[in-house]
Amino acid sequence: MSYELLCIIWFILLNVLLIGYAILDGFDLGVGFLHPFVAKDDTERRLVMNSIGPLWDGNEVWLVTFGGALFAMFPEAYASIFSAFYLPFVLLLFALIFRAVSLEFRSKRTSPAWRSFWDILFFAGSTLAALLFGVAVGALMQGVAISERGDFLGSMLDLINGFSVVVGLFTVALLAMHGSIYLYMKTEGVLQQRLYGWMKGSWYVYVILFVVVTIWSTMFVPASLQHFRNTPVLWVVPLINVLAIANIMRAIRQERPFYAFISSCLVIAAHIILFSANLFPNLVPAANNAAYNITIFNGASSRLTLTIGLIIVAIGMPLVLSYTSLIYWTFRGKVTLGPDSY
Repeated sequence: MSYELLCIIWFILLNVLLIGYAILDGFDLGVGFLHPFVAKDDTERRLVMNSIGPLWDGNEVWLVTFGGALFAMFPEAYASIFSAFYLPFVLLLFALIFRAVSLEFRSKRTSPAWRSFWDILFFAGSTLAALLFGVAVGALMQGVAISERGDFLGSMLDLINGFSVVVGLFTVALLAMHGSIYLYMKTEGVLQQRLYGWMKGSWYVYVILFVVVTIWSTMFVPASLQHFRNTPVLWVVPLINVLAIANIMRAIRQERPFYAFISSCLVIAAHIILFSANLFPNLVPAANNAAYNITIFNGASSRLTLTIGLIIVAIGMPLVLSYTSLIYWTFRGKVTLGPDSY
């Protein structure tokens, strides 16, 4: 197997890991965002938290695996990305920590003030994490200023502009829609009826921001269309994306939430594929000088490292998939409160 092929395979595997994380932890973040709006009393808030309580830590395994794979297989890109996004990643780390701690600590005491404090952190951590992911994507699509060695030459403020902020808001809306559909499947009664309106409302907000981001990236981010001209088969991805978006509302109106959730998963996967197509073959595009681009070829590890990594994936990925499937099967069905609930 050639070195170039190994690099491409690992680029694809990174996308698989990112898609897995975005779909699974995506509805977790969406649930966290919706938590203070859809739940009207303490019982409903506990139901919302317990819908993801047994799942969230397993979902984040995909993010940890993605980070480890990027570090081991593309160390130059890993170093450059952390050089550019160090402060946002620290904020992201705190957001994820506060979200996790909120889940574990909230119900340890019955004090309303105690529970309200952790509710606020649960919402803030989930929302901030989704927003930061989107801003990072928007900044990478435009490229960042780096030196010949890959060191970041700007500041955090250089990463924040109109486009990256809109992509951040777009990501929050997407995950809110994804989370509302998941919650609708896991709840019943009055709470479920309330979520019906949130599914439709979040879909409309997402579609509006989707149109804005699409027009903005097409007009002002030239790299977003470069591969579509050279590889027309890529147009299948946005076609599937548009059909899946339309099918979400169709399934919601027919009260078939599982089909809406599958379509939402397809939408997330399509967005990540389109983002990767925008970057390829770059991992870190240099906005100041294209010669400084860190690609999947000049930023990769040795051939031996890439090969050993594939062996580890062949052993580890079935285990991760088996664990994930077992957990979701075990906690299938409607969420209920018991003595061990969050």
